[in-house]
Amino acid sequence: MNEYGTRSGATPVEERLRAALAARAHAVGPAGLRPLSPPAGPVRSRRTPVRRAVVGGMALAAVAALVFLTLFFTTRDGRPAHTPPARSPHPSAGTPSPAPGPATPSPVTRTPTPRAAHP
Repeated sequence: MNEYGTRSGATPVEERLRAALAARAHAVGPAGLRPLSPPAGPVRSRRTPVRRAVVGGMALAAVAALVFLTLFFTTRDGRPAHTPPARSPHPSAGTPSPAPGPATPSPVTRTPTPRAAHP
């Protein structure tokens, strides 16, 4: 293992790549660098306010259309739309069972048990 945690035997491609990168790094010197230019502020386009107005108008039109369509499809003739009755999310496969009624205690009747005769 080498210092980078990989195996020490490098392939020929890795050897050539390392040699090329080292040569490039040694070729750069102070004479080859240009001075830094001051940072430029954000450039504002003339189209930015127009673009914002167009996008805002389109958003406003979309919201108005959504409100109109929601009101149109939920109410007609001033009455709310018909809502179908609720259904069970899991349909039953057999016949429906009757709904359980209120629990009422039934009277308990005891039947006599036969006793063995004592001699």
